[in-house]
Amino acid sequence: MTRTDRQRWLLPSHLVEPGGNGAARPRRTVRDWIVDTSLFLLAAFVGLLAADTSAQYTSEAVTLVDQLLGAAACCALWLRRRWPAGLAIALSLLNIVAPVAAGALLASLFSVAVRKPFREVAAIGALAVAASTAQAFIRPDPTTNTGLSIALGFTLILLVTAWGMLVRSRRQLVEALRERARRAEAEAELRAAQAQRLAREAIAREMHDVLAHRLTLLSVHAGALEFRPDAPPEQVARAAGVIRDSAHEALQDLREIIGVLRAPGENGDGDRPQPTLATLDALIEESREAGADVVLDTTVAEPAAVPAATGRTVYRIAQEGLTNARKHAPGTTVTVTVRGRPGEGLTVDIHNPAPAGPVPHVPGSGQGLIGLTERAALAGGRMEHGPAPDGGFALHAWLPWPS
Repeated sequence: MTRTDRQRWLLPSHLVEPGGNGAARPRRTVRDWIVDTSLFLLAAFVGLLAADTSAQYTSEAVTLVDQLLGAAACCALWLRRRWPAGLAIALSLLNIVAPVAAGALLASLFSVAVRKPFREVAAIGALAVAASTAQAFIRPDPTTNTGLSIALGFTLILLVTAWGMLVRSRRQLVEALRERARRAEAEAELRAAQAQRLAREAIAREMHDVLAHRLTLLSVHAGALEFRPDAPPEQVARAAGVIRDSAHEALQDLREIIGVLRAPGENGDGDRPQPTLATLDALIEESREAGADVVLDTTVAEPAAVPAATGRTVYRIAQEGLTNARKHAPGTTVTVTVRGRPGEGLTVDIHNPAPAGPVPHVPGSGQGLIGLTERAALAGGRMEHGPAPDGGFALHAWLPWPS
């Protein structure tokens, strides 16, 4: 459950997504019930005060009618979310002959200011001011000056309308920020998906080159057998063994490349040599020549014995880890640890401490790690990365190494 779901009751109903029951409007939240009840009680309190004042100079029959109209006006406030404009117009007209509806009128004007555009709010507000002015002459209060009554009604209507418009502006700002956050999340997901796709395409290109090399080797030996059918049995057996091994390795590579699409419009790089675990030392040396402090700790005695696909993945992981360390923690000591044996798998750990000072943010950070995670998963392994306990950054990967 997310934080937004836990605090759902704190949000207005218009900020809560409608449920899947086909309802046209979202149901009231707990916050809405509290607000509606508070406005109802406040309007009833103002109406009681007005009724008590009116009873001092009117007959019992008029007082009873005022009380009934005031009760109906307060109960009508429960419809303010569905028909805010119509309710405000009706209460404005009722307020001309029934001062007890003043509280309900102010509450309905607040709802109009929150939910309607400025032009409609201004028109209904002007009607409410006119109705309040007319009431000062039709149902005057003998204890209050007529001019003071008109000024007080105008001030209250203006304050309530301004308050509602302020709430409307704040809600619009919140909705704009939510939309911006949703758009940013969608863009981040799109960038992550693009990084995964690019990683798959890079793996496909590498596997294509290796597969082409193996198939070329297989074709050469098969051609030799075709043109030298009278070769000694030892040479024939040796060539057949090479063909069998090459076909087996090509089949393994082909299984890894299935499901990975090659980027359209791009050509391969020919028969270039692909990096493996045996070339990891050269990568470390290049980083040291560039000024990085790198420590390599490996227990793999024969790097050439590691499968080519696994070795390439290890090389790419170390390459990306060293690149990230140069970008985000320059001047620190990077430790690259490689452990493993056939049948148990191969582990790669890259760690760097926190930088000594502030480091400027690098745009597009994190995309390389997404690609590495995808590469490790395609190789049958897994990769984890994140902050280290000492404040630095750690990367751990495990890759299969068959017996």
